[in-house]
Amino acid sequence: MARFTSYSVTMTPEITTASSLIPFLLAASTLALPTVPVACSLSSAQISTVLPYGQTNLTAPSAAPEFIGLGVGVQNYTCNTTSSTYVLFGAVAELFDLSCVFSEPSFASVQEKAFSAWTAAPDSVDVFAVISDLTSNSAVLGQHYYVNNPAPSPGASATTPKFDFTANVEKGNSNAFVVAAKVGDLAAPTGKTDVDWVQLKEIQGGLASQVFRTNTHGGQPPTSGSTSRGIIGSGYWAF
Repeated sequence: MARFTSYSVTMTPEITTASSLIPFLLAASTLALPTVPVACSLSSAQISTVLPYGQTNLTAPSAAPEFIGLGVGVQNYTCNTTSSTYVLFGAVAELFDLSCVFSEPSFASVQEKAFSAWTAAPDSVDVFAVISDLTSNSAVLGQHYYVNNPAPSPGASATTPKFDFTANVEKGNSNAFVVAAKVGDLAAPTGKTDVDWVQLKEIQGGLASQVFRTNTHGGQPPTSGSTSRGIIGSGYWAF
């Protein structure tokens, strides 16, 4: 079971939609880690330092990022009975600020450690407690979940990712979100057990024009079952 709060909010054996969990995520995040503005400068941060050398699937901006975050949560899948394959239809994750961790040696392994701790944690432990045990230099940035695609086109996914900071570091700013679509995809260099690294482009919102998911750990569905949740820990860079 995946624990998002300590208030009996769990992923049930039945598939759970992202929208049904959002109110609980927002409430819990205001009670756990501090929700302060990004605390440390990222002026020297370059995403090219974490992307595999020589890859061309993701286009690295030369500018410094607006934020670097750690996402911890689950990916939701359903089974396509025609093809007998899993199809991603959403995700729910909390996003934590890594600006003050970026310059530390622990930055290189923080996603892996968060994934391992989140996977091993008992049901009574929520994601905020897991992150607090890993680092004291992190605040809640916001939430990541999926919404209906506001700009559907032939062949495009019906749902698309959203990054929402309106209840946390940008509380009171109704435009502090970004709904984005995938424009680049790179197989995780760590292997098939980890979901792809992706580049996303803004469709709506004022939070960022681009978001990158990197340093993924987990997130893949199992090999059997009609519905599934894949636990994931990832890095997110926004520009």
